[in-house]
Amino acid sequence: MQDGFDLTTIIFLALAVFVIWRLRSVLGQKTGAERSPFKPVERSRTEPQNRGGDNVVRLPGVDRVAQPAPAAAPRDWRGIAEPGSEVARGLEAVVQLEPNFEPRSFIEGSKVAYEAIMIAFAKGDRKTLRSLLSKEVGEAFERAIAERERNRQTLETTFVSIDRAEIVAVDVRNRVAHITVRFLSNLITATRDANGKVVDGSAETVVEVPDVWTFARTLGSRDPNWQLVATEAGA
Repeated sequence: MQDGFDLTTIIFLALAVFVIWRLRSVLGQKTGAERSPFKPVERSRTEPQNRGGDNVVRLPGVDRVAQPAPAAAPRDWRGIAEPGSEVARGLEAVVQLEPNFEPRSFIEGSKVAYEAIMIAFAKGDRKTLRSLLSKEVGEAFERAIAERERNRQTLETTFVSIDRAEIVAVDVRNRVAHITVRFLSNLITATRDANGKVVDGSAETVVEVPDVWTFARTLGSRDPNWQLVATEAGA
């Protein structure tokens, strides 16, 4: 019985070796040159969600011509722009190039930029201003800061509130978007001379300040930041 058992075991082992050999010859062996399995990539929060004007995920080794996205129904810009208005049409043009653009988030971001720029200007913080302003606007701000410094004056600005921020114009040309925002803020602002005397404004009075600022950015670029490209006093 023991011999019979050993013989049966040997036969089964031989069959197993044969089957494994056949499988390897049919399926082949790994050489180390296979593509690794596809892994989802988490997009950086600081990068634009759409870089090429469409939502196509480019697969490695595949060359394809980007096809225009199908026309979508106009979005509901309620609270942002009147249906059919120039602003609404401008927002539609932005979304065509960057489908994830959110005007409400843009408005909130513009309020942060508005306050940051005003505070940096008052402090003469050129480094902060360079990252937020276009070359032309930056040069204008630099001249004002330099003149203030020559006169040995200091500017104090305190934000009380930003009561309103609304998009009043949108223009898209050659993938560059210009979005104009009207701000209405309450500030305490005063200019002091070298002796600390207030020579302009008031250190105690809250004043209502209207401003109209235009921000610009190349849609689809890696840089998600908008720059201030124009300013004017608002009514």
